[in-house]
Amino acid sequence: MTQYKVPVLPGDGIGPEIIAEGKKVIDAAGERFGFDVEWIEYPHGADHYLETGELISEETLKELSGYPAIYLGSIGDPRIAPGVLEKGILLTARFYFDQYINLRPIKLLEGVWTPIKDKTAKDIDFVVVRENTEDFYIGIGGRAKKGESKDLLEVKRTLYSAKFGLDIETDSEEIGYQIGLISKEGTKRVIEYAFDLSENRKKHVSSVDKANVLSDIYGFWREEFNAVAAAHPDVTTDFNFVDAITMWFVKNPEWFDVVVTPNMFGDIITDLGAMIQGGLGLAPGGNINPKGTSMFEPIHGSAPKYKGQNKVNPIATIWAGAMLIEQLGEKEAADTIVNAIQKNILDGKVKTYDMGGKNTTSDVGDDIARIIKGE
Repeated sequence: MTQYKVPVLPGDGIGPEIIAEGKKVIDAAGERFGFDVEWIEYPHGADHYLETGELISEETLKELSGYPAIYLGSIGDPRIAPGVLEKGILLTARFYFDQYINLRPIKLLEGVWTPIKDKTAKDIDFVVVRENTEDFYIGIGGRAKKGESKDLLEVKRTLYSAKFGLDIETDSEEIGYQIGLISKEGTKRVIEYAFDLSENRKKHVSSVDKANVLSDIYGFWREEFNAVAAAHPDVTTDFNFVDAITMWFVKNPEWFDVVVTPNMFGDIITDLGAMIQGGLGLAPGGNINPKGTSMFEPIHGSAPKYKGQNKVNPIATIWAGAMLIEQLGEKEAADTIVNAIQKNILDGKVKTYDMGGKNTTSDVGDDIARIIKGE
């Protein structure tokens, strides 16, 4: 029997409840397909931070780097200011492990309601590959008040004069600024990942940018996209401005197969993708380093108002668990988990409130595990 060790960060709010069901389903798949998972739990989250003042240490990160995959529940707690846990744990881990791929399947399962009229499971089945470590998320930015920095308060004058020949008032009380940055290496590797992924799908890659306005940063993105595309002549391609793609996701989702996007735009359009596939409770995600440590999670938050109620939908977390074991090499087991989710939905007897049912979180996990075991 193959043995795996998988670190688990249940996190905050509903995190421990949904992770428990994900583990239950993976253990059921292990029984069927001949592998065993040793779950190694880590306490990092709101309670740990309030008790110790620690978010996540270099020592812990170094320890976690010895594993190929991490299972994450959710991060976020109303007792702590927004951004503290998210930046201190989630973003820290993504950057430390260089998880440069955020992988988001946008797949409507049969029997799931979508808000898009007349669209079915045959129309909504694509994947978004989001660059995960660059763009406006690199953390370079700040604020400057009047009198603090003459150079920064000249930013508006310089930009407007250079671009439009305008001379405007620069004696502003305060300015805020954020710098977006993409590198040749970072852009190339995420686009290559998308093209490689498309080779095993419909061989169609769609790029997202805003090169018509932010031409320096996203014009560069287009250049790298074209360079990678030239090495994949059998793959068809198209370019989409980010504002336009939000329309096409709704009007013609069947157009898409693999969508590759810079970090900020990917953050936005994947939430839209979650809605057209039936909601956040059905939306898994992976933060992936193909040659290092990856981390898998539902894309929804910690939903603190539902903490301890055994009420929320665990399917996104269970699906993220399928992505995790596929990353470990257990593709047949991963496919079986997704198929079991589909059977649970089509049967319609065990479902949580968000899908029109009255069952609990653990009821859904039990039912999917039962289907996998063939009981």
